[in-house]
This record gives sequence, structure tokens and C-alpha cells, in this order.
Amino acid sequence: MDYYGSQINNLIAHLSSLPGIGGKTAQRLAFHIIGMPREQVEALAKAITDARNQVRYCKECWTLTDQEKCPICRDEKRDHRTIMVVESSRDLAAYERTGKYEGVYHVLGGAISPLLGVGPGDIRLKELMQRLQGDVEEVIIATGSSLEGETTAMYLSKLIKPTGIKVTRIASGVPVGGDLEYIDEVTLLRALDGRTTL
Repeated sequence: MDYYGSQINNLIAHLSSLPGIGGKTAQRLAFHIIGMPREQVEALAKAITDARNQVRYCKECWTLTDQEKCPICRDEKRDHRTIMVVESSRDLAAYERTGKYEGVYHVLGGAISPLLGVGPGDIRLKELMQRLQGDVEEVIIATGSSLEGETTAMYLSKLIKPTGIKVTRIASGVPVGGDLEYIDEVTLLRALDGRTTL
């Protein structure tokens, strides 16, 4: 039954299409948005549109940014000889929240998963290998501890070792099957500090 009319139902439908937003949450958000001052709604809509139109991939590490290079890659104080390889920009953000890692990153954009049809050519391995031709001393593999993350880590290790660059893997402490973006900073820091050579 149509309780609210097409405009509200349309807003609820669009909000509920977002990941992690169910019908009740979408309804609650829709009513909140409708009750907001018009200027705030317009600012929210503009922020969404601007982000969609202006955010792109960093030309060096492939994280999301609104400039040619992200702030981490532009930072000359960072150790550009140490590259941490992560699956997504959310994983990068999780490590940055620890405040302890001083190197740079490489975002693969996924993990190898033959069951899902994701092979080595579907993630940013070629771009990583190009970066390794520069002055790089260590690659820290910080993919998740899922089957896909472990498969990707082993593949990366076999690919990088012949170059003579030190290859390490984050230590345990990250739960098996856990997503890095949901793990607390202390656990991530212990995993980083306890990384082992592959």
C-alpha cells in the first residue's frame, strides 16, 4: 500500500539500494532528509554529485582521490621505498587510522578469486610491477586473511621475489575471513608490527 506518495517512495527506494541500508533505515533517512533545512539538503546533494564527478584514482597508488596524486603519494616525508599492497581504499584508510605506518600504498582493486572469475589480470598487478622498477626496498602484502586474500598474497610473493625486493606479509592477529576495514587499530598495528617474510 502506498502510504507516502511517489516522491518519498522514490527516495526510500534509492536510499535502500545503498549497501548496508535496509528498508527501515532507508525510511528513517528519507524522513530525516525531508525534515532537513533546504540548504543542507542542497549541500548534501551537491557533495554527492561533486564526489561522483571529481573523484578518480591516484595515478601512482590507485586509491580514490580528487587530485592527480593522493595526499599520501604527494607527501615527501613518507617512505616511498616501502609499499603496502592492499585490496581496497577502505583497507588503506584502516591502516592510516593507526597513525604508525609511514610508507606508501598500492591499491589492487580486489583480490584473485577464480570462483568469481577474478584473475591476476583483473586487479592492478601490472601497475604494481611498474612501480617496483623504481627505488623500492620492501613490499608489505596486506591483503585480507580470506581465501582470496591469501591466494593473492601467495601470487604476489611469487611474482615479486625474483626482483630481489624484500616481501613481507602482515602477521596474524587479523581474524580469518575478516575485512580489514572493520578491524580495530590496535589489531591492525600488531599485524603490521609482526609481519613476516614470505
